[in-house]
Amino acid sequence: MSELINNREYRQEKLKEVIKELHEGKTVEEVKVKFAEVIQGVTAKEISEMEVQLVKEGLPIEEIQSLCNVHAAVFKGSIEEIHHPEEIPGHPIYTMRQENKAIEDFIEGTMKSNLNKFKNDDSEENRFALVADVNLLWDIDKHYSRKENLIFPYLEKYGITSPPKVMWGVDDDIRAMIKEVKLSLTSYKGNKEEVVKKVEDALNEIKEMIFKEESILFSMCLDTLTEDEWINIYNESDEIGYAIIAPEEKWHRAKLDMEEKVKEETKGANLDKGYIKFETGFLSAKEINHIFNTIPGDMTFVDKDNIVKYFSQGKERLFARTKAVIGRTVENCHPPASVNVVEKIVNSFKSGEKDSESFWIKMGDKFVMISYYAVRDENGEFLGTLEFSQDIAPIQAITGEKRLLSE
Repeated sequence: MSELINNREYRQEKLKEVIKELHEGKTVEEVKVKFAEVIQGVTAKEISEMEVQLVKEGLPIEEIQSLCNVHAAVFKGSIEEIHHPEEIPGHPIYTMRQENKAIEDFIEGTMKSNLNKFKNDDSEENRFALVADVNLLWDIDKHYSRKENLIFPYLEKYGITSPPKVMWGVDDDIRAMIKEVKLSLTSYKGNKEEVVKKVEDALNEIKEMIFKEESILFSMCLDTLTEDEWINIYNESDEIGYAIIAPEEKWHRAKLDMEEKVKEETKGANLDKGYIKFETGFLSAKEINHIFNTIPGDMTFVDKDNIVKYFSQGKERLFARTKAVIGRTVENCHPPASVNVVEKIVNSFKSGEKDSESFWIKMGDKFVMISYYAVRDENGEFLGTLEFSQDIAPIQAITGEKRLLSE
């Protein structure tokens, strides 16, 4: 393991040297020859880490941006695909790959054909054909906007900040180049060679950005973002729109299908009226009630103000509990002899001194374990106390192993 870590650190240093030497004026070919062996098997994640480190060491984002095309030239053919390309139709990355293909096909087919016609004859007809192409090419702004406004915020959440900043800067450069091409064509002054160069430069930059997305960005995103985050991106993509083509079909995922099922069953009503949405799924009020009543044990929840808000109703309750206690203070849930103990437990939960406490007692042929748990939110704030009682005698009686179904 230490050898692997050392190798990564060594390669990281060499990768930084590649960029710095390029920055100092060495040619791409010189650097590629010198570091050909070192950059074999470089991952998108390592390139990201390298750029983050360079920024920390004081190299301005603008300078990394200016070297972005050189990065691509150096690393072409050497980037290891950690994940296979996302192949599920409708997935945000699948859609972005389809857009990239459509953009490339449009550039290589329609646009370059019209550009060649303009090179040979800068007539108004050929010029206007190029203007129409540029107008359609501007659709790429939607592709970039989804990337910048839906994907980049999640990368930044995970501390991946430099690559998005660099890429966003290049996106803006491409936008500016497309606008400049359109302006040059609509206010054409006979400077054909100059206009042709502007068109070719813009198309080259777009193709280089496609390479960077396909070989670096997408694999980095697939390695970092969770399914929930991809679902959020998917749900918000329609609002921004798509470039040249629309998604082939909806993204069919179990979780998304469940959301659709909930919407259908509640007929557009408030989700809470039919289903309750949790971080890990959806349940109806009926399902929740019967799940709690199926759990082998008694559950009672007392909120942070010591008010009884809920108790389960299993088939074989250990302790009697009536609905009259709902909305009353915790003292009404326990015999007078044990109220003082319960209050001490709750106070220790509120103060943060404890998170749980348990007791166990004999009740005839039952051996009952009574446990109390502090219920806290994701920020540690105390929400209340859960009491759970269970007959553990059957569990204590277990011996050996059971690997087969009961007859």
